[in-house]
Amino acid sequence: MKKNDIKNDKNNNDKSFAKVRLNWYPGHMAKTKRQITEDLKLVDIVIELLDSRIPISSQNPDIAKITAGKNKIVVLNKCDLSDDKQNMLWLKYFESKGIPTVLTDSNTGKGIEQCIKKIEEIMNTDMQKYAEKGRTGRKIKAMIIGIPNVGKSSFINRISKKNTAEVGNKPGVTKQKQWIRINDKIELLDTPGVLWPKFESNEVALNLAFTGNIKEDVLKKTEIAYELTKFLIENYRNILCDRYKIKESYIEEILSQEQPENFNIYEIILEIGRKRGCIISGGEVDDEKISKIILDEFKNGKLGKITLELRK
Repeated sequence: MKKNDIKNDKNNNDKSFAKVRLNWYPGHMAKTKRQITEDLKLVDIVIELLDSRIPISSQNPDIAKITAGKNKIVVLNKCDLSDDKQNMLWLKYFESKGIPTVLTDSNTGKGIEQCIKKIEEIMNTDMQKYAEKGRTGRKIKAMIIGIPNVGKSSFINRISKKNTAEVGNKPGVTKQKQWIRINDKIELLDTPGVLWPKFESNEVALNLAFTGNIKEDVLKKTEIAYELTKFLIENYRNILCDRYKIKESYIEEILSQEQPENFNIYEIILEIGRKRGCIISGGEVDDEKISKIILDEFKNGKLGKITLELRK
């Protein structure tokens, strides 16, 4: 991709996202939403799994509407990949809204036991009432909800101490409804991941693309990497420089050039490509390859602990 291509892509940015908003929504997600609405009648409490790097963008606004009035707990998953300081700020944010919230890392099990305790605490009064009516053996019925690729299957496997849910690295792997025993008190209903048909902003669409919550073929990989690199330069420049062995003085020099910002950002991406040896015939940088490297290293945490939605 040349400079003019970057410029044209940026000029057409709104148009490309408008197309995403209108055309990307798969029909099976509408069916899943209807099924979740029906299944809510069976449960006592909803566990909403969010990506701690994008707590707002990974929150399906449709789910907030259909779960209104239900007991609820928010789980900020993948906290091992997000900024520790931001994790605490987001924890306080949700709790200030009256929503019990837990930070978890499904890979290591961090926060899982705390999540179980929170569920039991929230449901304690209701379960006492059931016991008083003679329903002493009644289990807490919980439903887990989350958008595709938020780590739901890994969370379920960890909390149930089994390999119950199918795990994959593509959005929407979990397909079948199933009840899962968590302990003597809790049973969990799994649901397929569901997105929503219209993103509220380009920022939300980008955040979901950065983290792999929408399929990579929806947006151009080079455009996504461009936007992520721009964000990192503005907010986590030291992490970017450390990872790709680039001096901050170099970035300052490039950004101070009298040319459009998108040209400057692209030059920095090309420099990262040269550092990583992403060279094709003629000595040019393979921007598709370096874009994939930047995105993959962000997703798997090799870049460092980064939160995309920042609270102050």
